[in-house]
Amino acid sequence: MRIHLASVFVDDQEQALRFYTEVLGFVKKHDIPLGEHRWLTVVSPQDPDGTELVLEPGAHPAVNPFKEALVTDGIPFTSFAVDDVKAEYERLRGLGVRFTQEPVDMGPVTTAVLDDTCGNLIQIAHQAG
Repeated sequence: MRIHLASVFVDDQEQALRFYTEVLGFVKKHDIPLGEHRWLTVVSPQDPDGTELVLEPGAHPAVNPFKEALVTDGIPFTSFAVDDVKAEYERLRGLGVRFTQEPVDMGPVTTAVLDDTCGNLIQIAHQAG
């Protein structure tokens, strides 16, 4: 068994697509119209056949209260692996990304937390080893 899809609920799919591709560097994999919304996925350019991230419309009534509670408590919705948290932090800050947590070295793991502009906090992390 392996993970094929993971989802992140977004406020606006078009805005999310721009942020996740143009800023974070993911690549669009699928973009299929489904009425008011789209089946929209992105992948890592280093693993184009790997796990797809679904930019899921946050239309369900439970989504906004859930996302707001996580943001209020400073809890990231998901985590992305990077090779160098500090370098990625500097690169993204240079692109105007707002971070709620600067890089923190926690022994074997270094993390930082960013605002994805679509209602979520996202952690970037590197685990030594």
